[in-house]
Amino acid sequence: MSAILAKPTPVRTEVAALWRLSWPMLVGQLATVGMGVADVAMTGHVSASELAAVSLGASVWSIILVTVMGTMMAINTVVAHDIGAAQYGRIPHVVRQSLWKGVGVGLVACLVANLSTLVFDHIGLTPDVAANAAMFVHAISIGMPAFACYRALYGYTTSINQTKPVMVIAVLGLLFNVFVNWLLVFGNWGMPKLGGVGCAVATGVCMWLMLGAMLAWIRIAPAYRQTYPFTHWEGPNWPEIGAMLRLGLPIGVTYLAEVSAFGAVSLMIARFGVVQVSASQIALNFSSLVFMVPLSFGIGLITRVGHALGEGDAVRARFVAWVGVAMSLAFALISAALIAVFRWEIARAYTSDPAVQELCAHLLLFAALFQLSDATQVATSSAIRGYKVTRQPMQIQLLAFWGFAMPVGYVLGLAPSWFAWSPAVPMAAAGFWIGLVLGLTVAAVLLTWSLHHLSRTRAKA
Repeated sequence: MSAILAKPTPVRTEVAALWRLSWPMLVGQLATVGMGVADVAMTGHVSASELAAVSLGASVWSIILVTVMGTMMAINTVVAHDIGAAQYGRIPHVVRQSLWKGVGVGLVACLVANLSTLVFDHIGLTPDVAANAAMFVHAISIGMPAFACYRALYGYTTSINQTKPVMVIAVLGLLFNVFVNWLLVFGNWGMPKLGGVGCAVATGVCMWLMLGAMLAWIRIAPAYRQTYPFTHWEGPNWPEIGAMLRLGLPIGVTYLAEVSAFGAVSLMIARFGVVQVSASQIALNFSSLVFMVPLSFGIGLITRVGHALGEGDAVRARFVAWVGVAMSLAFALISAALIAVFRWEIARAYTSDPAVQELCAHLLLFAALFQLSDATQVATSSAIRGYKVTRQPMQIQLLAFWGFAMPVGYVLGLAPSWFAWSPAVPMAAAGFWIGLVLGLTVAAVLLTWSLHHLSRTRAKA
């Protein structure tokens, strides 16, 4: 009887498989986001103005960074399908072309990042905060080409079930980043005291070191022999790059729709002063850290769904997709409870300013509230991408965040006099956070319906 009870069910088997694939990516994602957390947390103990500058610079930078990450994610789906179909000989070519794509995308992103600093002169910031925020972006942008190429190799290695490298390299990168932050932010060991700009220098250099480490790992590890991409030189193949851009750009725009909404919130809150923008950015920063768990499940889902579809098994792909969504929801329930209970401790870990702590603890209640919808939307959209469908999630995210979240946040946060249903007094950060909760909920509902329709249609075909 005990043997029967202990027999693994299909759900338990799939949960175990997705967890084995996802947990190293989770550690790696947490370490990568931990760099941003360290930047904000360490500058928060320098001064409120330095924290505001880094917060604003990081808001603009993260919009570009996440857009690049999404644009480069096409390789995840393509390689996963090739693995499922046992077309191993095609993978080296795909990786080489994805790297060429990464070079181009990275250079364009670097240019956009530097031009974006012009916005700091037009949003009511004090001159010193605007100048420091711009310097932060200028310094950190040196790492963007390396980051784009790293994400190409990231997608390749995770899609062939080799996730340990992304974990080890990211953890080492975080340790390097924190140590150099300690040197440059506070001027320890005789180094110049650069404040927030020191964080940017550390992160930019770290991105190049992480790319070098990934190239070395692929060169040495036996697991890459069958699909090793660097056997010979290959120039850019524009039709292949164009096909990956058509698949990847909608993912990039999808990520842009969400992260730009969060970034725009920080910029619009800036007019209410340092306390409001700092508290909001801390809450956003911690929320992005928690978000790495369902995001890692989502990246794993792209691989699992892609493998099943590559094998021609649409029924299993549907099953895999919904198990992944359920795992994300289970985590969301836990994270929501923990954020609500420990919101004051979280705020104190980031800053010693009592006013910022109080407002941050309040905003973290909104972060706890949107955990379920946030986890649902990232899991469902990732599963849909496993089907090589990327335009529909893009359209839904644009509608949810820029059709619902931002208009509602603008009305509640700023209380414009021309709008009849504006509150009597601007709700500032809290009003924008209510809009974000609404946007995430709309995205979750629409993407869940989309995945249900798509997976059922393919399974019946």
